[in-house]
Amino acid sequence: MGLFLMSVSVLLVLGFSCITSKLVDKFSKCSDLFFQGKPPVIPGILEDSEAQDNCYKIICQKYKESNRFATLYDTTKKIPLFSAYRFTGPPDEINVMIPWMIESQLEPSSAEMRVPFVNQASNGDYYYDNKQNVHPSHLFPVCHAADRETAKSAFTLTNSVQMKNNLDGRWKHIEQETRTIMNGQCHDPKKRNKVLAHVLTGAIPGNNKLNKRVNIPSYMWMAFCCYNSTGKSWVSQAYWALNKEEREHEEKTISKKSLKELQDFLSQKWVKNVQLFESNCAKKTYNPLKAA
Repeated sequence: MGLFLMSVSVLLVLGFSCITSKLVDKFSKCSDLFFQGKPPVIPGILEDSEAQDNCYKIICQKYKESNRFATLYDTTKKIPLFSAYRFTGPPDEINVMIPWMIESQLEPSSAEMRVPFVNQASNGDYYYDNKQNVHPSHLFPVCHAADRETAKSAFTLTNSVQMKNNLDGRWKHIEQETRTIMNGQCHDPKKRNKVLAHVLTGAIPGNNKLNKRVNIPSYMWMAFCCYNSTGKSWVSQAYWALNKEEREHEEKTISKKSLKELQDFLSQKWVKNVQLFESNCAKKTYNPLKAA
């Protein structure tokens, strides 16, 4: 799912790394990261671009003066519910390994921050009680980053989810597969020689916690929407996977799904009437793309 650098929590007390993200009332400050400028509709959680409860925080993940991706974060469960970003074709190889960063604006008083944090996970949560075969993984994956700075921005704990060890390898394969598909078949409708896809990656909260603080998701999901110039149509593709050890899976592979199938699944397992993308992609018939 991406690389991470293990660090001890005492370093966080003495001098932890912070990312210069921005908490906002609406996703309008980074609307370009969403398809047609519209974030998902999640009834009771996110409607009309606004969080419906104070526990849900809207974050424009900013790094080195640029918005890299966007996150809807649950401070009660201490996990991101989804991350949104534009895929524009990554370099051939990005090797990044930096310490996980925290979001200082999430805490009541950034001047007197203490571990454990009130509203977000800390590195210590991951290593003091790791008996459930999980580890922190990137929701917005490093392999989908357009450059090194964007890859570095993924190392914020507000972009981290606890993934079962046996799922991680299979989910990483999906990230690589979608990278190949989008890089070869998704185009900017205004600049056909440019790669462009709008992507959402998310986690459905589960019933278990790590270190009695950090929620372990029950499912992982991903969907992308893009214009395919060859077929001259808007297309979408989706995936989801149960966050369990492999022996507990009925299916050993993660298969392609339609956007409608994913939205129906989210409505069944999480919140009813979820709408991930506006307009074209939400209305088109499923037309699965193939890896080049």
